[in-house]
Amino acid sequence: MRFSSSLLAAAAIITTTNAQNGYKGFNYGALFNNQAPKAQADFEYEFKAAKALPGTNGDFTAARLYTMIQGGTTNSVLSAIPAAVATNTHLLLGLWASAGDAQFANEITALKAAISTYGTAFTNLVVGISVGSEDLYRITPTGIANKAGAGAQPKTLINYISQTRSAIANTGLAGKPVGHVDTWTAYDNSSNSAVVSALDFLGMDAYPYFQTTMANSIANANSTFYDAYDATVRASQGKPVWVTETGWPVIGATQNQAVANAANARIYWEDVYCSLSAKKVNTFWYMLQEAQYGNPSPDFGIYGAGDLSTLTPRYSLTCSGSAKPRL
Repeated sequence: MRFSSSLLAAAAIITTTNAQNGYKGFNYGALFNNQAPKAQADFEYEFKAAKALPGTNGDFTAARLYTMIQGGTTNSVLSAIPAAVATNTHLLLGLWASAGDAQFANEITALKAAISTYGTAFTNLVVGISVGSEDLYRITPTGIANKAGAGAQPKTLINYISQTRSAIANTGLAGKPVGHVDTWTAYDNSSNSAVVSALDFLGMDAYPYFQTTMANSIANANSTFYDAYDATVRASQGKPVWVTETGWPVIGATQNQAVANAANARIYWEDVYCSLSAKKVNTFWYMLQEAQYGNPSPDFGIYGAGDLSTLTPRYSLTCSGSAKPRL
């Protein structure tokens, strides 16, 4: 794939502007809800839909990924990578770290292959690399072990972070920030401070909807979220905190005081997303569409099931200026 110098220059200007304003994006899984792998065309379709979201001024130009590996393969490059190159979508890369050393070695292999295959057309789009996702949360007594893996110990993550830095040394990704994504409770746990010391940034996941031991009604959601954010900042050792997952479901069971519906999702968007945007915090929302078909519960999707080109958002995405910031 060839790129003219003028197109590359334009992309560089867009990248600089987005970095100054804080990257805005969604989380994108590698599989559909029936576990079928997404193809390049599927990712392009989603990335284009995010950029065309009404009420957002085309601000959603970034994507957070969980893995570098294409579904159904051992270590082939995830099809989201060429899709991002084709659509000029910025990337927060993810390397899955909860499945053991051999699987992580495959993540590194796919990362190196992406660099060599797509060159600067790929590396210039990368805003950061996350080594793992909620691995520390999974190993805690309250964590949820699942079929994707039961977590990773701090010393294991530190080793994987070191491997990642070695893999990108002397490549187009050299100097890109290397971080980790986990729940705010994992960062608030001092036993994980050695992991924080090894990071360039902290990716924080926080969902007031699920915080059932706290006052978690939508009226308190802004305060509950920023309590989590502030706790992460205190644990960050002065490093940047990115919001890598948050949102409010449109469909789902009532969790303590938290009620899932479109009206509450709209309030959460206004109070949390709009305030983060105003403060230029890198933010990756959960999520654009929970499932293309089926009836997931809870369902955090801005779009419901179906063809994105025929759907309208479930609630308004404009920022009215009435957000309740607490940063």
